[in-house]
Amino acid sequence: MLLHLRNVLTGDQVAHFRRRLGEAGWTDGRITAGHQSAKAKDNSQLPGNDPVARELGDLLLEVLGRNSEFFASALPRRIFPPLFNRYQGGQSFGFHVDNAVRYDHEQRPPQPIRTDVSATLFLSEPDEYDGGELIIEDTYGNQQVKLPAGDMVLYPSTSLHRVAPVTRGVRTASFFWVQSLVRDDAQRRLLLELDLSIRQLGADLPDHPSLVQLTGVYHNLLRRWTDV
Repeated sequence: MLLHLRNVLTGDQVAHFRRRLGEAGWTDGRITAGHQSAKAKDNSQLPGNDPVARELGDLLLEVLGRNSEFFASALPRRIFPPLFNRYQGGQSFGFHVDNAVRYDHEQRPPQPIRTDVSATLFLSEPDEYDGGELIIEDTYGNQQVKLPAGDMVLYPSTSLHRVAPVTRGVRTASFFWVQSLVRDDAQRRLLLELDLSIRQLGADLPDHPSLVQLTGVYHNLLRRWTDV
């Protein structure tokens, strides 16, 4: 399930993120790559313990905590602290699959997080750079994603994906992973579709007796499928 979440950050928030990232100390992006991914990865990144990365990561998590669309889509149990990367001058990231488990080293001892959902939050406008599309392979073929600054894409971490070379300008983004309450992507999709249908029915016919029944179906499916 590939989902486009619009306006996760406001314009003012995007400007703040970009200003702070412009003051940060970037390093080789291979610091978080696995053995195979490191061979394909060419970008810059902020270390997870960088003060700017921590500040902006905490702010992003605070914003996501108020975003009902994100919660309905990802059903997060745990979120890996957001990271930040940058591509320019022909840099790219070849096809790869994200590591199945990441360790949050901000916790003591470091805590494992299963990567069910991958997220990319775009912080550069599409017309500020050429290339840089996030290309995701799914059952319908390759999906090319290049979103406005402040928008986010969610997709299964099992997906083969890459970032096309950036041939002009700079592509800056945040990325992170979610361990979902429901690890199966097809089950998460069904729950999201049911949730959206219940919301629409509630908006159109707020007193419809089926609302209580359908809400019960949603929670009973979540109870059956949840992984806690």
